[in-house]
Amino acid sequence: EVQLVESGGGLVQPGGSLTLSCAASGFRISLYAMKWVRQAPGKGLEWVSIISSIGVPTYEESVKGRFTISRDNAKNTLYLQMNNLKTEDTAVYYCAARIGGSEARGQGTQVTVSS
Repeated sequence: EVQLVESGGGLVQPGGSLTLSCAASGFRISLYAMKWVRQAPGKGLEWVSIISSIGVPTYEESVKGRFTISRDNAKNTLYLQMNNLKTEDTAVYYCAARIGGSEARGQGTQVTVSS
């Protein structure tokens, strides 16, 4: 069974940092592109970052230079290092992967950026 479990969210002041983790089971993340998406209050899902199966990262424009996506294939875990957080980064963050024609997504972790 494919499962993704996010953790690491919380409340942080503007300018602060957080690192999100996504523990995967039921498949090997090294074989798939993995991504982070987020959903702000009252808004739809927004793509944040993706890392290809060969490790090439891509970022949504508003997080470039502030967020870093990475993965540890040995731990089967995806990460998102978030620096210089802004109030507009407040959202529920999900990791996701397209497997077997459908998208698997975790339950999400809440990130709140507020003073």
